[in-house]
Amino acid sequence: MSYVSSAERYEDPSIRRSGRSGLQLPPLSLGLWQNFGHDRPFAAQREMVLGAFDRGVFHFDLANNYGPPPGSAESGFGRLLRTDLAPYRDELVISTKAGWNMHPGPYGSGGSRKYLLSSLDRSLERLGIDAVDVFYSHRPDPGTPLEETAAALDHVVRSGRAHYVGVSSYSADASRDMARLLRDLGTPLAIHQPSYSMLNRWIEEDGLLDVAEDEGFGIIGFSPLAQGLLTDKYLRGIPEGARGAQPGSFTGDALTDDLRDRLSALAALAERRGQSLAQLAIAWALRDARVTSLVAGASRLSQLEENLGALAGPELDEAEIAEIDGLAVDAGIDLWRSARLGGALPPLSAKTS
Repeated sequence: MSYVSSAERYEDPSIRRSGRSGLQLPPLSLGLWQNFGHDRPFAAQREMVLGAFDRGVFHFDLANNYGPPPGSAESGFGRLLRTDLAPYRDELVISTKAGWNMHPGPYGSGGSRKYLLSSLDRSLERLGIDAVDVFYSHRPDPGTPLEETAAALDHVVRSGRAHYVGVSSYSADASRDMARLLRDLGTPLAIHQPSYSMLNRWIEEDGLLDVAEDEGFGIIGFSPLAQGLLTDKYLRGIPEGARGAQPGSFTGDALTDDLRDRLSALAALAERRGQSLAQLAIAWALRDARVTSLVAGASRLSQLEENLGALAGPELDEAEIAEIDGLAVDAGIDLWRSARLGGALPPLSAKTS
């Protein structure tokens, strides 16, 4: 039977504009970094993507290396575009990225013109479409002039390969420089995708939110649940088989007794609000209007529904925000800090978005 999407998918009026651009996104976007490789049944992937779209999630966030193996998330989503979502293509926002390790050799990662353009061409082939809606430079590359990366991003828009461009995990200063370079080229920077959660608040300390407001680009935070720490799953430690026990996630050392006590207190605050800890974390990360959307993954449709439930909850009041500020601490889970500060590229197994 052919898929027909829910007629009620746009009933939620909380669609947000990305900065001063024309790009509009749902407050919660579905990330395909985890659970969309060849290690997961295609039927489960289909249920998640179509279930998300039925619930008003029309933005799907990919990257060239999402899998495993790299490229398989795009291939799987391309299959869904052909079999189920073709009639809805113009309603969807499809984003992809290039910058982290994709294949061996000097043009398998980074921010060079060759890598970015070649990678996007391969992404379009896997997706089976002529253009993505957003294309990101997935990380800063200290080995490539920022001007070259900017020119490549400008070219993907002018050549019709993408409608908007963005960056991910760039510092506030590098983001301001990129925004100005792109503005001079005539292709505005539309969006920035940084890691952001109660336990990883670097975008506030670094001034990225202020730069976004000044330069007119939006923020779409990834890992708003701190790789699962901001869920009920880890309140009593790391369960066997949980994401926190897998490579490329936080280490067991991050979950100290002090952090577990703080998470328990946050969970109690969430319960007083009639929410789960995950819902509180999402509501908190969306409290600032400069944050356009959040990218969250899910392994089950019930998790997605729980996350979306955060959007129906009450707004956080000043007392609650102050209580959260007293409990939220940096948990040492910012795996992207070294790259943001111009450090060496970590192994592929350590890359988590």
